[in-house]
Amino acid sequence: MVKNNEAIIFSGFGGQGVMSIGKLVAYSGMLEDKEVSWLPSYGPEMRGGTANCSVLVSTDVIGSPIITNNATSVIAMNLPSLKKFESSLVKDGLLLVNSSLVNEKAQRDDIRSYYIPANELALEKCDNVKVANMIMLGAYLEINQIVNKESVLNAFVKVFGENKRNLLPLNEKALEIGSEFIKKELQNVK
Repeated sequence: MVKNNEAIIFSGFGGQGVMSIGKLVAYSGMLEDKEVSWLPSYGPEMRGGTANCSVLVSTDVIGSPIITNNATSVIAMNLPSLKKFESSLVKDGLLLVNSSLVNEKAQRDDIRSYYIPANELALEKCDNVKVANMIMLGAYLEINQIVNKESVLNAFVKVFGENKRNLLPLNEKALEIGSEFIKKELQNVK
C-alpha cells in the first residue's frame, strides 16, 4: 500500500544499523521531493547500547520531528525495542520484529505484526549478518511503499560515501530478500 505520510521508529542495539536504514529512508524521501525528518537517539553507549531514530516522510509540511504515540510503523531489531516502542504505534500501525533476536510476540492485537528472522536470513542468503537491517528495510518497503526501492539504492552512496559503493550489490540483495520474505508472509495471511 502506497502511503503519503509515515512516522517510523527504527530501533535496536547500537551497531545493528538502525540509524543507517533510517537515514536511507529519509534521504530517499528527499530524492523523491518529499518532506522528511530524521531524529537520532542513542543510549549510554553507541555500539551495543540502545539506539533508535524517528523518521518522518510526508507529502505535507512536518511540524515536529518528535514521534510519541503516533508512530505508523516500528521496526524493532531487539527485545528492548519491542517493549519500548510497541505502545507508540497508532491503531492499525505496522510492527516489524527481528525474530532472530526476539522470541516474544507483540502484546497488542490492534496492530499489524510481522516477525522476520533477519539475522538468519542475512547469514544464510548473504553470508553477512550486517545486512539484517537491510532485510528488515526490504520487508518494510514491500508493505509501506513510502519511498521506492530505487530511491533507497540511489541514496546508498550519498549516505555511506563513495568508498562503500562496492557494498551496494550486497545491500540490494538484502532488500530483495526482505521483500520476498514478507510477500510470502502476506500471502499466508490471506
